[in-house]
Amino acid sequence: MRSKSSQRWLQRHVADPYVRRAREAGYRSRAAFKLLEIDARERLLRPGAKVVDLGAAPGGWSQIAAERVGPRGRVVAVDLLEFAPISAVSALRGDFREAAVQEAIAAAFGGAKADVVLSDLSPKLSGIAAADQARAAELLHGAIAFCRRQLKPGGVFLAKVFQGEEFEAILAALRAAFREVRTRKPAASRGESRETYLLARGLKGP
Repeated sequence: MRSKSSQRWLQRHVADPYVRRAREAGYRSRAAFKLLEIDARERLLRPGAKVVDLGAAPGGWSQIAAERVGPRGRVVAVDLLEFAPISAVSALRGDFREAAVQEAIAAAFGGAKADVVLSDLSPKLSGIAAADQARAAELLHGAIAFCRRQLKPGGVFLAKVFQGEEFEAILAALRAAFREVRTRKPAASRGESRETYLLARGLKGP
């Protein structure tokens, strides 16, 4: 028997217009519309670009990225979880912070660095807000370190973050690594959710 909270989630999920639209469009998650909206405004994903999608499962963002970069581009999707293959996307299963995974990403790009890094990373949630925010922040700091190694100078980083005690530290770390940082809250992000997105442009040199 489902708990009341899980019943409420299921009811909201079924009624969610973005869930319905995702099914109709063949996208794997409603999160695809978050990236679509941000990209329509910011033009992150250009034809021919090299893109890394961190925390990619089930693949909604990778689908959008592959559509936008086209056959001349390349998308590498990374996650600890296995997910069904996506046409024109190279999937890697593992922790993006590990050297072997980063070497595989570099090999997929022929030794070149990425133009764009996307991060929809989220830790396994415990339900304890402070602990979950700390784990999410740890992943984000790892993703910023990843950008310093795998993103080309001047490159773009888009990341999901959660409002909380760690937010200002994440913002400061991004501003230290990139020339410009903006906050974005797409319409597909539920109003009651603490998530927001940070768009960082212009990775600084070493």
